[in-house]
Amino acid sequence: MLDVHRLRVFRSVVASGSVQAAAANLGYTPSAVSQHLAALQRETGLALLSRAGRGLRPTAAGHALAAEADRVLARLGEAEALVADLRSGRTGALSIAYFASVGAAWMPLVVRRILTDLPGVRLDLELREHIPDSREERADVQVMVGPTGFDAGSGFTAHHLLDDPYVAVLPAGHRFADQQEVDLADLADERWIDNDFARGWCRTNLIEACTAAGFSPVFQVEAHDYPTALAFVAAGIGLTVLPALGAARLPDGVTCVRLLRPTPIRSIYMVVHDAVEHTPAVQTALAALREAANTNPQ
Repeated sequence: MLDVHRLRVFRSVVASGSVQAAAANLGYTPSAVSQHLAALQRETGLALLSRAGRGLRPTAAGHALAAEADRVLARLGEAEALVADLRSGRTGALSIAYFASVGAAWMPLVVRRILTDLPGVRLDLELREHIPDSREERADVQVMVGPTGFDAGSGFTAHHLLDDPYVAVLPAGHRFADQQEVDLADLADERWIDNDFARGWCRTNLIEACTAAGFSPVFQVEAHDYPTALAFVAAGIGLTVLPALGAARLPDGVTCVRLLRPTPIRSIYMVVHDAVEHTPAVQTALAALREAANTNPQ
């Protein structure tokens, strides 16, 4: 293996034409430069320099090695610059997974903040409702819904962002449409529109709240997502109950009403891979997500 430091010294001697000049340029003593040259020639087994008056000039082998050294040192300089950029967060990649209702409400602000503060960072975004079982498949950052006190597992940390209460979304003219709040039990006999085709944790949370209120909702229409369910409500088909974040952008002709006794609540977390938690990109993402949660929770 060639010593890169000796290559730098050798390249300086070739460029400056003498040991003394190279020593002055590098801040070394002439003796130290001579020792590096001698060691490099022993390592290579080549005569790299020859006397030319009071200076030195490269041999044919020295010319060839100097040209290759230029390429090696240039690539090394690029690698060192990359390391500096990675350390400062100016470049690299960050993967973020998020669930649907956060996508429109929070992610534009988060992405803009990251790309403004760290324009060299490449973002890999993925819509994902659940955390993968395999650690290797997890994103660096995932915004997800979980129960109170959610444990992200070994190697990951869950940061609580927001408790998101559920609301009832009603069509205009509904008997509760002009109220600010309604008991969950008062909706027992209404025509319900399901909005969670995946039958995930959010739906389970709602069903448990209804059970606590003494009834089981009858879903007469099924929608695969919040926007479709809201469109059905706007058409006067029935009502839907969903987290307030999912009701942030309501279509015309509908209104939302707070739920009481009980109020279903989902907790939103940012799950971070511990290995990258202290990088500038992840810290920026965490700050942006906290800002989004605090300024635009609904």
